[in-house]
Parts: sequence; C-alpha cells; structure tokens
Amino acid sequence: MTIKINGIDCAFEEGEYILNIARRNDIFIPAICYLTGCSPTLACRMCMVEADGKKVYSCNTKAKDGMVVESDLQNLWDERNEIMQTYCINHPLECGVCDKSGECELQNFTHKSRVNIQKHWIKDTHKPHKHWGMINYDPALCIVCERCVTVCKDKIGESALKTVPRGGDAVDASFKETMGKDAYAIWTKFQKSLIGPSNGEILNCSFCGECTSVCPTGALIGSKFQYTSNIWELKRIPASNPHSSDCELMYYDIKQSGISDQKPKIYRVSNDFAFATLNKAARFGFDTQNEASKDEKAFNELVALFDKNEIKNIKFNSFITNEEALILQNLKKKFELNLINEEALKFKEFLNEFVENSGEFYNATSDDIIKSDFLVVSGTLLRYDAPTLSYKVNNALVMNKGAGIYFHPIGDFGVEKYSKNFVSCVHKSGDEEQILYFLLQKFTTDESIKANLSEFFVKENKEIEETINEEVIEKVKEKDEQGNEIEKEVKKLVPKKVKKSIEVQRSVFAKNLGLDEDKLEDLLLKKTKFTLVAGSDFYFHRDAKKLAKLLALVQTSTPFKVFLNPTHTNTLGVAMICDLSADKAEGKTLGYNERGDFTFSYEEHADLASSSLNQQEGTFLNYNKRVVPTNAALEFGGYYLNDLANALGFDQEYTIDYTKRLPIDKGFSPIEFDNLENYYTNGGECKRGYELNLDCFKKSAKKEFIAPNSNTLELKENEILLYSANPSYQFGRFSNRASAINEVIFLGISENLAKEKGLEDNNLVKISIKDKELSLSVRIDKDLKNGAYLPYFDEKLDTLSFFDERFVFAKIQKIGANNE
Repeated sequence: MTIKINGIDCAFEEGEYILNIARRNDIFIPAICYLTGCSPTLACRMCMVEADGKKVYSCNTKAKDGMVVESDLQNLWDERNEIMQTYCINHPLECGVCDKSGECELQNFTHKSRVNIQKHWIKDTHKPHKHWGMINYDPALCIVCERCVTVCKDKIGESALKTVPRGGDAVDASFKETMGKDAYAIWTKFQKSLIGPSNGEILNCSFCGECTSVCPTGALIGSKFQYTSNIWELKRIPASNPHSSDCELMYYDIKQSGISDQKPKIYRVSNDFAFATLNKAARFGFDTQNEASKDEKAFNELVALFDKNEIKNIKFNSFITNEEALILQNLKKKFELNLINEEALKFKEFLNEFVENSGEFYNATSDDIIKSDFLVVSGTLLRYDAPTLSYKVNNALVMNKGAGIYFHPIGDFGVEKYSKNFVSCVHKSGDEEQILYFLLQKFTTDESIKANLSEFFVKENKEIEETINEEVIEKVKEKDEQGNEIEKEVKKLVPKKVKKSIEVQRSVFAKNLGLDEDKLEDLLLKKTKFTLVAGSDFYFHRDAKKLAKLLALVQTSTPFKVFLNPTHTNTLGVAMICDLSADKAEGKTLGYNERGDFTFSYEEHADLASSSLNQQEGTFLNYNKRVVPTNAALEFGGYYLNDLANALGFDQEYTIDYTKRLPIDKGFSPIEFDNLENYYTNGGECKRGYELNLDCFKKSAKKEFIAPNSNTLELKENEILLYSANPSYQFGRFSNRASAINEVIFLGISENLAKEKGLEDNNLVKISIKDKELSLSVRIDKDLKNGAYLPYFDEKLDTLSFFDERFVFAKIQKIGANNE
C-alpha cells in the first residue's frame, strides 16, 4: 500500500503509524514523546499532521492506502509554536551549564518552532533534585514527556518509573481563550505531573540507564556524568558493546582529561536509543582501559618462549575481536599449538551438532524475537545472562500482545512482570530435554516424530462447565375470550450451566514440567510468529549433543524459529575462526587475558600488559550473525597481540589488516575494516557491518530422532540448587574492571532460600560443592523465586572450576558464633 506524505509516495504495510512511515522515508515530523518501538502516549502532540484534510496525531494514527498527509503546513507550525511556548514556561534558563545542552530536544524544537516570545505565566513549584543511585533527576528540567516511563515499561520491562503529582497551581482558565487547544491541554497536564519511582522514593531497577538516554532534556542524567563536560566538547567514537553478545551499537564520548592532562578520557557511553538499547555494563562499564606502557623485557621474554618452542598452549577467553581470534589461529598453525577456550568449545560443539542435524545455521535473529507473538525461552537465566535480549522479549510481549513460556530451574519475579501471558515454568534441573520433546510433541508437522512421541501421552478426566438448554414448564395466567382468567402451562428452554467430566489426553512431558496445557491453549489463540530462545544451560549440559539434535528438529519440523544466545561477547566469532582443543598439551601455556605460565593480559597479575577492548579496532560476530565493527576510544601504550604475531614472522601493520582475511569458508567476507558501516537508518534498518554468509553451512539435514529418557536430578537433604551466573550488569572479569560496577564476589540467594537457611544480607556462609569449599558473603536477590547463583566475575577467585554444567547441588552453612 502507498501513502503520500508531503508529496512523497511512501510504501507501507497494514497497521503502521504515519510517523514511523515518515521516519523510514527521511521525512521530518517533530515528536518529543514518541519512541520508535514503544506505545504512543500523545504526551506532546507535536506530531500533528493533516491526513486527508483532517488533523490527526501521526504517532498513533495508522496509515490507509491512498491517504494524503501534510506535516509542514504553517497552521501546524503555529500550533507547535504554542506547545513549545508552554514547555518553556518556568523552564530554568541554565543552558550554559546544563548537561543536555547541545543535544537537547527542547532547545532543538524551540528553535525549529521559532519560539521568540512568551505570552503565558504561572507560579513555579520548587522541587528538590533527586539522587537515585547511578541516576539523578532534576524536576525543574522535566517536561513530563513520559519517554522514561514508556521505555522502562515497553522495552526494558521493569516499569520502575511513573507520573506522580506535581502539586502545581491549576492553569488559569482565561488562558484557554488565548491559546490553542493542544497547547492548553499540554500545559494543564504538565502542571499536574512529574516523574517518580513506581515504588516510593527509591528507584528500584537494574539501572540500565536507558531513561537517561531517552530523556530529551537534562532532567534525567547519569550521576557520574553530571557537571563533568559540555556535550559539544565531546567526540563520539562509534563502537560495539564489548561486554555481551548483542555487541550493540554504542558510542564512546571522549575528550581530554583536563587542562594540564591532554590525554583522552571517556566521559560517558551514549546510544541510538530508538534502535540500540544498552544494558548497565555497556552504559557505565566503560573505563576498562589499560594504562601500561611498553615492557620490552617481558615482550622479548615471551617471543623467546615461542622461538624456543616452549609454548604449547594458548588459553584465552571470548572477550576478544575476530582479528585477535584469527591471529591466535595463525599462531596455532605455525607453532602447532593447542588453543584452549572451554566456553567457546562447548558452544562450538553444540552449534556444529545443531547444524549437522538441521542442515543450516540457527535461523532467528533478535528482530524475529521482537516481531514474535509467541516466545519460548529456555536454557538461560534470561535477565542475568542476556539483559538486552530480555528487553526484546518484553518488547514483543508488550507491543505484539504476545504470549509464551519461560522455562528455567530458577524462577525470576522480574520476568513474571513482563506479561501475565508469559508463563514462568520452574522445572527440575536436568529436565531440559523434556522441554524440547514437549515442543516437538505439540508443534511438529513431521508424522514420524509424532509417531515416535505418541506413547508419551496419558489420559485423565477433566471437569468442564458447559451450558445446556433445559426444558422447564411454567404456569402463566391469561384471559380467555370472555375475559375470564385461566391458568396455562408453557414450555420454555432455559440456559443452565452444568459440570461435566470428560476424558482428555495429556502430555507426559508437560506433566513432568508442571505446565498447564489448558492455559497454553488459551495463550496460543491467534498466534502466528513463533521463536524459541536457547542459552548456555544447553551448551554445558551433560547431554548437550542430544539437546542440539532435538533443537535442530524443532527448527526443521515446527513453526518455531530458533535463536541461540552465544555465552560471551565474541563466543560465536571464536567458534567460527578457531580450532579449539579440549585438552592441554605438555609444555607451557600462554594465557591471553587468562592466567597461564606466561600471562599476556589486561589484568593486574599479567607478566605483559595487553590492551582492553575499548583500546582496540576490530570486529565482533554478534548473536544476529553480523560482523560488526568497533573502534578504539583510547590509545594503548603497550604491546598488542598483533605486535607479538609480527615478532613471530607475520607481517600486518595493524590488527585490522586481518579484517579482510577472516575465513571466507566460515561465512566472512573479504571487506576492509574501514569500509564497514556502523549505524541504523531513521527507519531502523541495520547498517552495521555485514551478515555472515550462512550458505556456507547449508547441507542435508540428518533429522536424527533420539528417544526420551529421564535426566531429572533430585536435591538431597540440606542441598540447594546453585547456578553459575553473574548479576545482570556483570559479564565476567572484564566488566568488573569498570569503576562504576566493580565489586567483590558474593553468593546471590533468593529471599525464600535465605529465610529457610536463616540468612540475611552480608552474612558469611561456607559453600560446599563436592570436595571443594569456599566462604563468601550473602546478597539476597529479591527477584529470584528459589535457588542461588555463584558469580564468576572476580579475577581473584576461579568459581567456574566448581561447575561441570551451569548448575550444581551444593550445601551452605552460616558462619557465625553458633554456626562455625
């Protein structure tokens, strides 16, 4: 279908709003309150247009085929001028020192609307500044556009903010005669409201900081950034989130450290909030740089270890670029080394098994998640493992009126807030395969799979209520022809509800999982776009190979698209580029950003300092299978991995010279780094790097079916379920380097479990796992319904060595006067 906006023909699909169509076609329509991908609120009314001669608001008016829209008429700008005048009433004239000045939308639209006079007034209401941890709020600067409320509800899923009473004077009714209807309505609303936490005075949220990003004025601001720099002094360095596998577009905003110190410094991280949502680590975990200088002695010692053939292994993690991974692969081949990365190896083995059985790569992207109306999430503690992915799940549930199921052994109250139609199923550890068998049983179109799973049903009686028409006889009085009253019997059908027992077929798998199939049937009504999200629980599972085969069957024989979430930032890139080994060879190990006999790392214990990811140019392969670029925000004075490669016989001037040499047989393209784009269009089209060529992985699918068996693991007396996971803002030792989120490791524990064990915040406990013990302080996590998690972000303690899978059964004992 086609709509004409300001004389330009624009194609659109049914259900699209006029404003989004205009943005996609680079047609400017002013809007302060509306956020792409969120619900329209009509809080500002600046987006007014004339559609077929009638004034409408383009943010919530759906286009019709053949509609003619005008947005640039003088009468519309006159009304917008009045609206902007109301926003400027009592607004503090502190642009010279305001943190938002230079990118303030109030400034922009005031100038765009040509406001040069103020005709209205009202007594101001003093409101003190609010300090909400990592976020500060200045009510005097707030124009109550409600963007912060909307983004927190529709994208993040926390609904931590709401409008609260301002306590201001009512607008003088006489002004109604001298100003436009919309302007008067906006001003009246403005005088009634401010923004505040949903639960009292304390902002209870994950502090992703998205509200500070979407705020059009300086009302909401990061507390560490406030009053540190003028916006126009900052230089924006386009990059990719180095902490998690979304590798989302972000910008390092830098300038010199001070008057006497001209060295560049990162002052904040910003984002294209319409399309690129960041988590807390991405936004606040930016000062991870290594300040080291060249240590020639240590560098020469490392080169000598290679020359003498003493290095037999390189142990490394997945917080590296594709180019670094290729350098490590080249070193492996030249010196016949073993590359050790257990996490990436587990993912690689799982992915290979999946591709072998499906005949193709996993076929969903995060865009598919956003567009879905039915989602299944399993094998991941979603908000902790992948917060930005959880935002997309919430966005689909809210904006598409979606539904779905969240499977995990640990329940999360935060996920339950997303939607009443997103059912949380807390299942037993080891029952992961039952999830996939149930999905196959319920949704497969393959008759052989149906036959194989036909025996896994049981019959049971179900009581239902139905309406029947019951015949009743009523006596009525009427008069005959002579006027005499007579009594007559009349038969009537009266609806009556009766209870009835019927025999139904139930899935054995659903019963084992505790899933209500009747509720599921209700959720599935009118659903057409299905996506299954799977995570690291599957990759590290004792039956990972079997789960990969079952997941492949889900992709090839059901309506579900399948999305695999790689564990760390560049797990997928490492898995594609590196030949990884399960065992170490005899000899010395070089630890690259890991501990080894010789450690080349950005961490304090290093023998030779390496660069941090905010000091590197290169690419990541994100969870959408896109090769995305990242740029160096800060210089590094020490040696790069490429310097080591060159000293050992390779010859590339810069690390990014390897970008065009990434393996074509693994789907990469021979494109120069400097030719890679990194932005979103106004319509949200992703112009970041390029998509991996997935044709390389297409083959004949095996479609191997394996019969079910029970892997349920039962807790013994005094045992707890302990999960290997970080809080939502930590992704490992790399994120914990940042000053804003640096902390000491703890044991995260649910409130229910804490009560059961008699524990309070900061209590010390002894944790016993098999033959290992450690002592940690407790942090009660009120989002968890059950269980506990042990993080792995502290470089001083290798807690990953306690786990063969994502979870273990452990014992905890309080350390205290009566419990030592």
